[in-house]
Amino acid sequence: MNFSAGTRLGPYEIVALLGVGGMGEVYRARDPRIGREVAIKVLPASVSENQDRFQRFQQEARTAGMLNHPNLLMIHELGLHKDAPYIVSELLEGETLRDRLRAGALSVQRSVDYAMQIAQGLAAAHEKRIVHRDLKPENLFVTKDSRVKILDFGLAKLSVAEDGRSESPTIRHATAPGLVLGTASYMSPEQVRGEQVDARSDIFSFGSIFYEMLSGKRPFTGDSSVEIMNAILKEDPKDISESAPNITPALGRIVRHCLEKHPEGRFQSARDLAFDLETISGFTSTTPLRSIQRRIAPGLVVGIALIVSAVLAFFGGRQTKKISTPTFHRLTFRQGSISGARFAPDGQNIIYAAAWDQSGRG
Repeated sequence: MNFSAGTRLGPYEIVALLGVGGMGEVYRARDPRIGREVAIKVLPASVSENQDRFQRFQQEARTAGMLNHPNLLMIHELGLHKDAPYIVSELLEGETLRDRLRAGALSVQRSVDYAMQIAQGLAAAHEKRIVHRDLKPENLFVTKDSRVKILDFGLAKLSVAEDGRSESPTIRHATAPGLVLGTASYMSPEQVRGEQVDARSDIFSFGSIFYEMLSGKRPFTGDSSVEIMNAILKEDPKDISESAPNITPALGRIVRHCLEKHPEGRFQSARDLAFDLETISGFTSTTPLRSIQRRIAPGLVVGIALIVSAVLAFFGGRQTKKISTPTFHRLTFRQGSISGARFAPDGQNIIYAAAWDQSGRG
């Protein structure tokens, strides 16, 4: 279904076609009631044939629209035009993350910035029990002011496979007991198996995207969707430091944590993921992962807290003109390498980024 300029969908007047995809057509439109330009995504008429499924989608889309989070696409209205459902949303200016990635890996700082925004948007949705199910670079939009917006919450339930080979084909077919649904390169293992998914599935997809932003390569590859899904189930991705040697140990740990095969091994919430990203955001330009691994023996505890205590004791002694014996308190609870540390805004706590040694504990 194609609409020419001037066509009305409810109160909205079509201005121009913006793009066509597997889930319908996107138009620039105008709301003459308030003089605002909006985006309208017109879905295939077949979407509304299954009323139960369509009603669930409507409920989820409305819930996502009510979140009003800066990293989620704002949905204004849902409508129906001659049996074709449409979604009215804010009009964005910019490009998708997929467009950004065509030139290769992003800088570490930009990758972390985008990752934090995506994690914060996911956290807001997950806290309302909304799972995306098809998170991929095509569904992440970067505005001209570098704001990342997550698109198409709820549409994964309605998606249909496109004809022919696409860059990131969406897979959909009925299985027992569940449904295989998602984009092959970014699916979680539980999606591949057709199991019920929860927020942790989105975290795995996030990990695949973060890996690609940092390295310019996808963590799981193959000549077909079947081969890619087999890799997701059975293979571990190459160590990201091989493709992105400038990342810190903390970043490498976060990527690996997101890509654990079992949901129980991943971050248990996007809020925890966002917190870890915020914690290390000031240390993305520190010593590369492989350099630190070569110089630091396994099990060595880097005593950032000792340095801080010594400095405080030194200046304290100068002020009182009396040298006192410094006291040292260990702040870490496990062994590993600390790639950076700083005082929190309250001046009382220390925030540090660490890569824990799996062979020992403190």
